[in-house]
Amino acid sequence: MNPISNYNTDATVLDELGRRLQRSRLERNVTQARLAEEAGISKTTLERIERGDDVRLNSFVRVLRALGQLDGLDHLVPEPLPSPIERVKLEGRRRRRAASHRDKTPPKAAPGWRWGDEEPGR
Repeated sequence: MNPISNYNTDATVLDELGRRLQRSRLERNVTQARLAEEAGISKTTLERIERGDDVRLNSFVRVLRALGQLDGLDHLVPEPLPSPIERVKLEGRRRRRAASHRDKTPPKAAPGWRWGDEEPGR
């Protein structure tokens, strides 16, 4: 298995994808004719995919679906994360802290403690 990277040519990438799909098909012991039928494409189109020839993207997607590998595309092209501005709009105004419940009566001083501004004798 050859790793696919940005340094590969398009032809090299298509060749490697074709080989990988072919190995996946063979590991499942499925003929080209049967996989093509399950994918809803012609056997010739499947042969072209496995050779690394140019094919329509929907044919490639159909083969992945028939092999049970379509969910791998979600990892290949993940959903982009929302921008910070979009996140703020999506979340709306989110509460950052709880509101304090203020008692309307002034706090009581501890016995023997004074504020210092009381009238003498009180």
